[in-house]
Amino acid sequence: MCRNITELRGLEPAANDNEIEAAARQYVRKVSGITHPTARTREAFEKAVREIAHITEHLLEDLPERRQPPKTVPPLRRPEVQARIAARETGGNRASSATTTSGAKAAS
Repeated sequence: MCRNITELRGLEPAANDNEIEAAARQYVRKVSGITHPTARTREAFEKAVREIAHITEHLLEDLPERRQPPKTVPPLRRPEVQARIAARETGGNRASSATTTSGAKAAS
């Protein structure tokens, strides 16, 4: 399994659209080998992300509840990731070399 794709089943509160889309995007990146779509690949890439996110929503709805929540917190729920996103949206400094609280380099 790709270590960058976070388990979404069993989250409290349930996984939101942004978390599902982020997981779908990571999956498409891994499978296609494309990290930054070009004009030539963007349409197919984004279509795959939309379709996989849609199927993921159905999968999460159809599976039974987990007995225990996942062991890791999705990146979009981590304070350091939320800070990087907020900085990007306000035109602030991109923290591409930011580290997580565990000292590991954060995925961008």
